[in-house]
Amino acid sequence: MQQPNTSTLNPAPAAANQNGYGKAMAVVTTLFFMWGFLTCLNDILVPHLKAIFDLNYAQVMLIQFSFFSAYFFVSIPSGKIVAAIGYKRTMVLGLITMGLGALLFLPAAKVASYPLFLAALMVLASGITLLQVSANPYVAVLGPPATAASRLNLTQAINSLGHTIAPYLGGLLILTGAAKTMEEIRSLPAAELEAYRQLEASSVILPYLGLAVTLFVLAALIARFKLPVIAAVESGHDQAVRAGDSVWKHRHLVLGAIGIFLYVGAEVAIGSFLVNYFIQPDIGALSEKAAAGFVSFYWGSAMVGRFLGSALLQKLRPGPVLAGAAVLACTMVSISMLTSGPIAMWSIILVGLFNSVMFPSIFTLGIAELGPLTGEGSGVLVTAIVGGAVIPLLQGVLADRIGIQHAFLLPAVCYLYIIYYGLRGSRLHGEAH
Repeated sequence: MQQPNTSTLNPAPAAANQNGYGKAMAVVTTLFFMWGFLTCLNDILVPHLKAIFDLNYAQVMLIQFSFFSAYFFVSIPSGKIVAAIGYKRTMVLGLITMGLGALLFLPAAKVASYPLFLAALMVLASGITLLQVSANPYVAVLGPPATAASRLNLTQAINSLGHTIAPYLGGLLILTGAAKTMEEIRSLPAAELEAYRQLEASSVILPYLGLAVTLFVLAALIARFKLPVIAAVESGHDQAVRAGDSVWKHRHLVLGAIGIFLYVGAEVAIGSFLVNYFIQPDIGALSEKAAAGFVSFYWGSAMVGRFLGSALLQKLRPGPVLAGAAVLACTMVSISMLTSGPIAMWSIILVGLFNSVMFPSIFTLGIAELGPLTGEGSGVLVTAIVGGAVIPLLQGVLADRIGIQHAFLLPAVCYLYIIYYGLRGSRLHGEAH
């Protein structure tokens, strides 16, 4: 397969240093850290709220469903917002929306309401969606097109740093270790049960209040920073539409959206079940707090893989790298399903390493040659992140029926499609088959 022609992503890469692209990359990278941190805190909310509200696996996966369904509703409008106000203002708007979502955790915790927690997550995720739609393509076009996948891998590595830190800090601040067993919770009188739920739910107040303040401060800083304008991408959208072009006419983009749907779904589903998986007697027999610490290894391996992938994609085509990573991820999931004890634990943790290059590779392959439609194409790809809502919920249904370990069959199937996309589905029109 030939190297995809991404020249239309940025027609003037030679001017990168003159336009201060290095400083802009450093600033935008902070956004990747923040949304990675906040997204991964859901993996701590899952066991925490499951115990507080006595939920089954399918019910608790509504956390991820509510969070990632925001991508479905907000991504396409976000692409239009990027076209209308540019990347920078969209980033600022995203940070403000995230801050408001974090603040909504306070009333949700005060009244110990699961539906209010879900609503807060949807608002928070709406802000992250705005960031995803604006920051991902901005990094891709912010420099030479030949290294777009490498740059996005680097920023995704910082995103994974947020993922790595979040389970550890979240476990310390949210999983207090004072939680009662399910039998004890179910035996409480109604008044005591309500008081217990409010006490346990209150552990999220300080963490999310601190996050809200941080997000508002970061929004103010980004608003004051002079980010370079990518004229060839931030203008010309209307002319492209009038000329009859449409994102839906680009096969590699549509198939890439399916790839993003399945990849994010698999990654989130695995991460969401790790705490409950590791506390199983035949897997890790760990406490919830100890298991939360091991979740950091899953996301930490993704961070290491993305730093390595950034260097690797300087020399290799993203398609074959993507397919090879998906083969190894599918293999690790299969090993975990067929074994027990430390082998089952560490094989599922290693999936994070091979997940590392998938999102940036699929994303850069998907927006190749879109030109002025890059923002809208990004919106389509980010919409597909709704896979993080659907796949974990389906895995929750499977776990309730066939057990948590065998339910990992679903992510394994998702990786099979990603192999196809890396080898064939990502080819541009006119490339050799």
